[in-house]
Amino acid sequence: MAKITSIEGRILFNSRGSKTIEIDIESDGQFLGRVCSPSGASVGKYEAVSFPNEKPEESLKILKENTQKFIGLESSDLKEIHDTLKGLDDSSNYSKIGGSLAFAITIASMESASKALGQPLFQTLSSESSFKFPFPLGNILGGGAHAGPGTPDIQEILICATGSKTIEDAIETNLSVHKELRRVLEKEDPNFTNGRGDEGGWAPKLENQKALEVSTKACENLGFTLGKEVSLGVDFASSTQWNEEKEKYLYDRAGFENSTGEQIDFAAEIIEKYKLIYAEDAVHEEAFEDMSELTAKFPKVLITGDDLTVTSKTILTKAINLKSCNAAILKVNQAGSLYDALEFANEANQNNIRLITSHRSGESTDSQISHIGLATKSKMLKVGIVGGERVAKLNELLRLSEHDLIRGMAEI
Repeated sequence: MAKITSIEGRILFNSRGSKTIEIDIESDGQFLGRVCSPSGASVGKYEAVSFPNEKPEESLKILKENTQKFIGLESSDLKEIHDTLKGLDDSSNYSKIGGSLAFAITIASMESASKALGQPLFQTLSSESSFKFPFPLGNILGGGAHAGPGTPDIQEILICATGSKTIEDAIETNLSVHKELRRVLEKEDPNFTNGRGDEGGWAPKLENQKALEVSTKACENLGFTLGKEVSLGVDFASSTQWNEEKEKYLYDRAGFENSTGEQIDFAAEIIEKYKLIYAEDAVHEEAFEDMSELTAKFPKVLITGDDLTVTSKTILTKAINLKSCNAAILKVNQAGSLYDALEFANEANQNNIRLITSHRSGESTDSQISHIGLATKSKMLKVGIVGGERVAKLNELLRLSEHDLIRGMAEI
């Protein structure tokens, strides 16, 4: 098996213009794995720390001091690489070395291994003999932490081409809705400047309900029926509204407050009215019992934990026991290492929790996430619709459509 012969790192910038790190791992002196770490704007309380003291330079310094510990390891031995990282950092959240370093080293190593094996990364990460494409889930309208003042409190309104039979059609359908929404917004507000949020969704000055209405109109203008050819999703990102002191959800932009019960009703009304297929973090990140109410009420909707479950196997087990969600976001950098994330994925799959592999708002043009979505049997791949760093992931899916092992779309 191929062995790691060199490991190097550098400072780069992500799509938000923030500093991050990129790691190169070479096996047998010729097989290069290269990974740039992403970062989120809406960050869960319990997810991995990106960098020690928020400084990427500190992670690289630690790597330089410990390079020799990785030289000679088999690049395909994810457990050994993970254990080597944990030997440098015994904290629960990678606060000593940075979760971004664990992310980049583990994925770069597996990419290097896949090149040495002469197979695509998704095949190296899985023992399955056949795969299905996850449905692309993309942000068409953004607010909250991903956009500026005046935009909706709701962080993301998303589109998913749930009626598509091929990955090509699913991507093209999402793109068409995004383009049509621009036309709808320009008619709605002649002063709309075509501004977009961090993840490429339009960022108009609209309140929550109006944002959902114009998103619906864009779908209908194209002849689509919600819940049939296409479906909307919402990332409520409710932890950003939750005020622990008042024990209320504060919708500052819209000018109202919700008690716990009112928040559940607020989310339920949106799910029903707009026939959502997907509802993420409809309550705050520690409201497991409240999430279970929504999960029980909407068994056919992906009631999804992100800040709730933070790609943590331990927290997911709690959510499973309390029936708090029927779907969960997988973000490798929330967990830290790819090994941690795959452990989370196994736990989800064994308990019928549907996975949505997701990008972050601060991204790179890397596309390994598309392979990770395939390897983990994810039902959806949440990677945006437009912007070079988003399209890179979608284009990788199109390249992979030429592969014989991938047949058809996932069953949501």
